[in-house]
Amino acid sequence: MWKNYHMPETVDHVIDLLSQAGSQTKIIAGGTDLMVEIRDGKWQTLEDVIDITRVRDLDAIYQDGDGLVHIQANVTHNDVLRSELIRQTASPLYQACYRVSSPQLRNRATVVGNLVTASPANDTIPPLMAMDASLVLVSKRGERQVRLNEFYPGLRKTAKQPDELVREIVFKPLKTSQKGSFIKQALRKTQAIATLNCCVILDMQDDLIVDAVVTMGSVAPTVIHALGAEEFLRGKLLSAETARRASELAALDTRPITDVRGGADYRQYMMQVIVEDALMELVENRQDEKVPINPVTLSQGAGWRAVPDGEWDQAHIETTINGQTLQFAGDFKGTLLNFVRERVGYSGSKPGCEEGECGACTMYLDGKAVVSCLVPAPRAHMANITTIEGLAEEGQLHPVQTEFINHGAVQCGYCTPGFVMAAAKMMEEKPHPSEDEIKDAISGNLCRCTGYYKIIQAIEAACQNGGGAL
Repeated sequence: MWKNYHMPETVDHVIDLLSQAGSQTKIIAGGTDLMVEIRDGKWQTLEDVIDITRVRDLDAIYQDGDGLVHIQANVTHNDVLRSELIRQTASPLYQACYRVSSPQLRNRATVVGNLVTASPANDTIPPLMAMDASLVLVSKRGERQVRLNEFYPGLRKTAKQPDELVREIVFKPLKTSQKGSFIKQALRKTQAIATLNCCVILDMQDDLIVDAVVTMGSVAPTVIHALGAEEFLRGKLLSAETARRASELAALDTRPITDVRGGADYRQYMMQVIVEDALMELVENRQDEKVPINPVTLSQGAGWRAVPDGEWDQAHIETTINGQTLQFAGDFKGTLLNFVRERVGYSGSKPGCEEGECGACTMYLDGKAVVSCLVPAPRAHMANITTIEGLAEEGQLHPVQTEFINHGAVQCGYCTPGFVMAAAKMMEEKPHPSEDEIKDAISGNLCRCTGYYKIIQAIEAACQNGGGAL
């Protein structure tokens, strides 16, 4: 566990802290990777954690006067999914963010963090690399830009120096003549690391391919370009036969490994399949149909309050939980889940996988549903938190709770608090959801008793009775 936990509120303060950083200093935003690594004992001598989630002016998506699109360091995957700018100018990135994990994880996990962790299986690297994005890195020494194509010297390695902060991602929007498709292949629909992924972007003049970019993930130590396929596609007519031949060439550029998610031969074969799928989506112009225009994000509510003196003293937490303002003193070196259960005494949220995959620990943090097992306890300071105990109001059960009882949607009951919290937050966002939207909302929650049918029926009834007719 960490020795010191910092919550700076300005980029300059972050840079000051990083200028003194050693090898045992880590930046945290979403924490969806780092908290798992800490739990698994990877950082036993961790000195300092710098939490940048309260840094002002670091959570924007915007287009500058030169037309460049900027995604700042605290922008989450769900922020991208709420952005009309990204949907219109960077559709492949929009598609990729929708395939990342679950709504609760997407409320914490940042796009910059996905790039910096540098796994070749990470979903946002292929589309951003295909769009020739650059990263802006800042430190006491100044500011520099590094093209994403040059950011990864090897497996899990980046060009970022220990004293640097990746402030933002910058890229040119796709031209009106360009269209792109992102495809992910994984062992299950959600909550799964990619076995393979790819992005194809074509610049078209009528049916003629003027230029092509094909990027492939999880088939080499870093995300790579399918150079043979790119060269072949240029100057060709876009057709099913062109897609088939280009996908064969893409597979030849792979250098896959064998691991628990798939063998090398399987990966090479399936990369051919998904590159052809991506190209066929572009042939049939259906690349954007697989992502809802307004997907479920489970994020409705107010944000956090500023720390009064600009820096947390690491010894006291003032927080609002279930509408009650509380103060605590002592050591805060665990997760938000443990803090709420053990220090506050609300035990309804359950520890399950403790790596963000089961959803049993779902809480609302500043209006957003999150998996509290991956949120550091200090983040409770000056935050507004709701647990399952706070869902009922004035002794009246929430409609979701009522319908779970009416429909017998509880079996062993361990997963139930997480499902109820996800469904209740969805009702704030979408009072009249479709069945697919309900399934999206609970995609981050697992029931080992396989009780999903009753759960979905209960949520549908709650929406009829509490949110209006479907």
